[in-house]
Amino acid sequence: MAAPVDTPASPRKRHALELFENLPSKYDRMGAALSFGQDPRWRRAMVQAIDPRPDQLVLDVATGTGLVASELVRRGGCKVVALDQSEAMLARGRARLARRPALAQRITLLKGEAERLPFADNEFDALTFTYLLRYVDDRPATMRELVRVLKPGGMIGMVEFGVPDGGPLREMWRLYTRAGLPVLGRLVSPAWVEVGHFLGPSIEQFHAAEPDLPALWRSVGLSQVALRRMSFGAGLVMWGTKGGERAT
Repeated sequence: MAAPVDTPASPRKRHALELFENLPSKYDRMGAALSFGQDPRWRRAMVQAIDPRPDQLVLDVATGTGLVASELVRRGGCKVVALDQSEAMLARGRARLARRPALAQRITLLKGEAERLPFADNEFDALTFTYLLRYVDDRPATMRELVRVLKPGGMIGMVEFGVPDGGPLREMWRLYTRAGLPVLGRLVSPAWVEVGHFLGPSIEQFHAAEPDLPALWRSVGLSQVALRRMSFGAGLVMWGTKGGERAT
């Protein structure tokens, strides 16, 4: 494993870091509450699709406070390297793991960026990431970097917010993300108000820029790409395999 490399952050990256700097203490509960309990369900669905094994080493990118990393260990008994660019999020993750020694001994928390992973080629048996691609400047390059560290036949999984198809559901989603999220955030802190104003436009802009995520994945060498729309399209779970068949 190479040492992490510090590089100047782009405006998009700086905004993401600043946006989440003051959120970690309530991040887990608020993520579940603002999604009406759906965010934990999406994460579990991704881990189920990846189906981690006890002998595997899994990389969880954009781990936040380590929710997916913990679920990977609970489900598969694997070892996990959990990476995030936010030291505040990692500190919260370390505090969580300090109360769970059985998980802590199988999870390594590490600061780093998805665009420049401090790992060798073909190092991990599987890889997961959550809510990442909206925050990077070059999505194809970032996906290639994720695939680089994955072993041939290894599985990769993603959770991302989606946009419901047209009609009443989409209008309800837009009303909630534009008006409901800021109002609920105001009950917690100014930082969550900003997140509430940010999320809806960010999600729509991302999907307008990347209308065919499976095609993006296939373009970087992933096969057997599957996309599952959950919660009426508000959540996306995707998974695929590097190269051909899944390694056994």
